[in-house]
Amino acid sequence: MPPPFTLVRLRESGDAFAHACRIAATSGAGTLVYVGRFDLAEFAVVLEPNEPLRTARRAFYAGMVALTDALRAYAPPMKAVTIDWPDAVRIDGGLVGGGRLGWAASAREDEPRPWLVFGAMTRTVAMTGEDAGIHPLASALEQEGFGEAGAVQVTESFARHLMLAFDAWQVDGFESVARDYLARLPRDRQTLQRIDENGDLLVRRIGSCRARRHGLVEALREPTWLDPETGGPRL
Repeated sequence: MPPPFTLVRLRESGDAFAHACRIAATSGAGTLVYVGRFDLAEFAVVLEPNEPLRTARRAFYAGMVALTDALRAYAPPMKAVTIDWPDAVRIDGGLVGGGRLGWAASAREDEPRPWLVFGAMTRTVAMTGEDAGIHPLASALEQEGFGEAGAVQVTESFARHLMLAFDAWQVDGFESVARDYLARLPRDRQTLQRIDENGDLLVRRIGSCRARRHGLVEALREPTWLDPETGGPRL
């Protein structure tokens, strides 16, 4: 791991996101929890934003930029790595995983919080034993030609790109992160998109004065990409 991170490794049956949330209050910023699995890249990092919770949640977008940049670093040429707002990651249209955000249940919107946790999971190998055509909307890195990009490589790449994303935020403001994130969403030439101060997505049709608001807090309550029964990305 790069110097700012402290690695906590769990056994294969562990839950990186849940464990990071449990230890976040005492472990401190930069703690990166990693689960050593063959079929999934699963990790979570503790953050300590110095701003009220209502704006600090925008760190989720930095995490998503870092996650997709980590995958793009290993992607074959012409492979599209995209995001379904707010949290699902697809490669050439196939769902491979996504990100999620956790915060203390007692957190108040107008007060700085001691911690947030950004967690991510990416399917590296399909373990169903079924033909890829049976689940045409799902995929894995191995199926997409990512070669030797396994859990360790994706986690290390994510850590490096997360540092770059937060550096860009510090130097150029959140707009630089928002711009990178929005560039990964499916494009609609008839609309304009921007991320509000509280993290909500605002979508406005060209020629209209009114924007449709998509609430980030509500969207993050249930990860769209996560199968609650298997604990992995949906098929």
